[in-house]
Amino acid sequence: MESSLESGPAAVRVRAAGADLAGVNVAAERARTPGTAVAHHFNAAGSALPTTSVVQAVVDHLRLEERHGGYEAANQVAEQVEAVYRNAAALLNADPAEIALFDSASTGLRTIVEALRLGRPQRLLVSRSTYVSHALHLMSLGREHDVELVIVPNGPDGAIDLELLDRELAGGGPAIVCIAHIPTSSGLVEPVTEIGALTRRYGARYVLDATQSVAHLALDVRAIGCDALVTTGRKFLRAPRGTGFAYISADLATSLAPTAPDVRGAVWTASQDWELKDSARRFETWEASIAGRIGLGVALAEALALGPASTEEHLVGVTAGLRRALAEIPTVTVQDPSASPSAIATFTVAGLSARQVNERLAARNVRTVSVPASHAQWDLGARGVEAVVRASLHVYNDESDTMALVDAVSQTAREV
Repeated sequence: MESSLESGPAAVRVRAAGADLAGVNVAAERARTPGTAVAHHFNAAGSALPTTSVVQAVVDHLRLEERHGGYEAANQVAEQVEAVYRNAAALLNADPAEIALFDSASTGLRTIVEALRLGRPQRLLVSRSTYVSHALHLMSLGREHDVELVIVPNGPDGAIDLELLDRELAGGGPAIVCIAHIPTSSGLVEPVTEIGALTRRYGARYVLDATQSVAHLALDVRAIGCDALVTTGRKFLRAPRGTGFAYISADLATSLAPTAPDVRGAVWTASQDWELKDSARRFETWEASIAGRIGLGVALAEALALGPASTEEHLVGVTAGLRRALAEIPTVTVQDPSASPSAIATFTVAGLSARQVNERLAARNVRTVSVPASHAQWDLGARGVEAVVRASLHVYNDESDTMALVDAVSQTAREV
């Protein structure tokens, strides 16, 4: 299947059933996703629609807790929780001992960066694509520990300028490089493998925020060369909210200690001594939603079964067609930079705020989100864009969805 345009801006041809692009059967994905019958959902980058299997797994475990109690229920599903580590590792080409589970990507990023014990002469090198919560944390740490924070400029394609990053790494001493693979504010995909080659060359630590790319793009942490990668469950993984995980390389995990050791990752061995686990689990905490983790495990298994490479090819192909259709609509500006081979499309409509566009699309049962510059000052703020409308697709979006989106945007633009 290929995406193509008919005459006029309101049509995107995306065949919905059968053996779809790259082997993704959209009709089958819709059949196990009840939310597709409710609305045209384009918010996978915020919180994707879960499958019936994920929801049922969560409900089943809550019923188990209802009957037996939380601790007793957790003991009964211990092997299922262990499978979460194995599946997360398989998705990233990591080892299960290099996986830590968190309640969110923000918690994971905060835990890992704080364990790096920032202080001079270290520097923080960051991409303009950094998400607001991570940026706020890094700025706060930089001020608190008097650490230089360097926002590396973008190149002509909108991605981080690799030559400038090379110069910063070559001339500035010890560095921690924090990159967002795909930002919240556009479909940009940063050159993470090339960044990994540079960080290895100069001995810098490399932390990758992959909240928008896991189960969206095919990822291999060995090929990327990052020291740590953090993601959430609720986005393209289609797992419950309140779940997330991190890959922390064996070298990094065993060389760092959490700033707040927890009984989950440490053993209190003497009056004033303790021992940390010799795996990434040293960064975990005891309390967690076991039901959520069971759901995360199901979502991981489904992402593996669907195939990361097939998913990426399908989503990137369909979204490229969607961007072309949106660009044909008068008064609509596609705001994605050229380096955007992803399932996220951002745009603006002249004469309307992003929030107004979002509300008008919602009135037509098309669900998108508006992303303000306050969520991406280093990106949208630097570009002078007040806010964008973001549409993010997943494997359950079919031709009726994409046509509904383009038609709704066309009608909204005509109303102005």
